[in-house]
Amino acid sequence: MSVVSALPFLKPIHMRAPISPGRQRRHTLPASEFRSLNTEDAISVFEIEREAFISVSGECPLHLDEVRHFLTLCPELSLGWFEQGRLVAFIIGSLWDQDRLTNDALTLHKPHGTTVHIHVLAVHRTFRQQGKGSILLWRYLQYLRCLPYVRRAVLMCEDFLVPFYQKSGFKGQGPSEITVGPLTFIEMYYPVRGHAFMRRNSGC
Repeated sequence: MSVVSALPFLKPIHMRAPISPGRQRRHTLPASEFRSLNTEDAISVFEIEREAFISVSGECPLHLDEVRHFLTLCPELSLGWFEQGRLVAFIIGSLWDQDRLTNDALTLHKPHGTTVHIHVLAVHRTFRQQGKGSILLWRYLQYLRCLPYVRRAVLMCEDFLVPFYQKSGFKGQGPSEITVGPLTFIEMYYPVRGHAFMRRNSGC
């Protein structure tokens, strides 16, 4: 599966700090970069995830070995946001081949699937409440539009997160059959459309 055609969405975004009156710009550093993750990023990913989820629910969607597992099998279905080389937010996904998620979807990558299962989206604690989660999710969904084998994205989340994903275009599919201890989830999906349009208009 080639992701060369999707690279326009992974190019760095260069953001410049405002220049104070009377001061000259001496140099400009690339402040933000979006790229696929690899196994070298696994520890940073897990540290952000652990703090984000254990502090709220006591559970992590992916443990460190599972993070490495998916970043080995399908790194092209991940996306990290780096600021000055530091990971501040990320998404990890894998392929799935059924209409609804089952327990197997938590650990398996189905190479011939057409559904991207979004396992986790997390933002570093010092960068929350800045809209970074929404921005990262938007870029990820646009990136998926450039992958010709992807037809939709699915995820499961707790009730309080449903409005967040609805704002990004996800629709509810009802309760998930997956439970983790006392936690229950709503399953949501996003139809990935417009492949030809995106190719014509974004270099895909």
